[in-house]
Amino acid sequence: MTNFPVANIRADFPILAEKIRNKPLVYLDNAASCQKPNAVIDSISNLYRHDYANIHRGVHTLSVRSTDKFEAAREKVRGFINAISSKEIIFVRGTTEAINLIAQTYGKANIKAGDEIIITAMEHHSNIVPWQMLCEQTGAVLKVAPMNMQGELIYDAFEALLNDKTRLVAVAHMSNALGTINPVQKIIAAAHAKAIPVMLDGAQAIPHLPIDVQELDCDFYVFSGHKLYGPSGIGVMYGKQALLEAMPPYQGGGDMIKTVTFEKSTYAGLPYKFEAGTPSIADVVGLGAAIDYLNNIGMAAIAGYENELLVYATGQALQIKGLKIIGTATDKGAILSFVLDRIHPHDIGTMLDSLGVAIRAGHHCAMPVMDFYQVPATARASFAMYNTKEEIDVFISGIKGLIEVFG
Repeated sequence: MTNFPVANIRADFPILAEKIRNKPLVYLDNAASCQKPNAVIDSISNLYRHDYANIHRGVHTLSVRSTDKFEAAREKVRGFINAISSKEIIFVRGTTEAINLIAQTYGKANIKAGDEIIITAMEHHSNIVPWQMLCEQTGAVLKVAPMNMQGELIYDAFEALLNDKTRLVAVAHMSNALGTINPVQKIIAAAHAKAIPVMLDGAQAIPHLPIDVQELDCDFYVFSGHKLYGPSGIGVMYGKQALLEAMPPYQGGGDMIKTVTFEKSTYAGLPYKFEAGTPSIADVVGLGAAIDYLNNIGMAAIAGYENELLVYATGQALQIKGLKIIGTATDKGAILSFVLDRIHPHDIGTMLDSLGVAIRAGHHCAMPVMDFYQVPATARASFAMYNTKEEIDVFISGIKGLIEVFG
């Protein structure tokens, strides 16, 4: 994609001009969190400088301005994932809170002893632990659909797990540790054929792929703002309106109520029933700005460019003797996880940092994945729309130098 405007995009991200240990920053830790463009930074600053007040509760001008910007951001999220109604867009702190919300509301109301919940072997801890907690609370059983050595879901084994006891399927749209993009439409269709709802963990997929929840027909879709070039501490839970209306509130407090007496309270309608207390107003506005920024570039164009980066980096990595890529799915996002003979991933990360290259080293909150591959950790380079092939060359050169140092 020679016409992809990567130079213009890079100029919008001030942190990319930073020097790390007197070297230009090469930021390849995007699967953990993406950097922020000026549009997002300025939107937050402008709100605090000119418009900030608490929302929904005031009739004065600043409250109205803040409320309008907050709700405009909700509508931007709705459009970005093509939800039917903004009532289906619930603001939370991030993907983790969204999954816990679903587990403790939908889960507690619909799952009982002996029921089953299906996840996959490639899940982030955030899509494992909340379901384990729910199973401990209810007596339900957590089932794990296996994957192969390429890091791909063994679909037939997944489908075989679906039965009359299955009450929910909760799967990663894209694996944070492997880059695998799961066949989610196929998964959803199979589950729905047995009237089983599906939640997609979209934390990794949302910055890389166009998302249409109506086309997917998922029942829940959850993601975090900080991976979408927006602020940290804000995320989204999408749910089909009928499901959300039937679910009890997650937390009690201000703004999620209709009436309160000492004897009984009644609850507000959607989406406010799930948004107790003063929200992270500026971060919601910042998320809206991030979505505007991405829409201006185009998610399809971003996906195409990032795939070019992944193909290039993979080709370079495969030429390095002693390097093993962990996660080689045919359908894969812009993540390159790897190990080196006799060199611990933490040493890889530390040595690359001395060259200004930021990668992630560890278990990536996916310990069962590491156990599957019988490695303590991996080094992970993850690419975003502002990365370049020249940066990949610096990264690859650093790995080769590291191997020489370690002999």
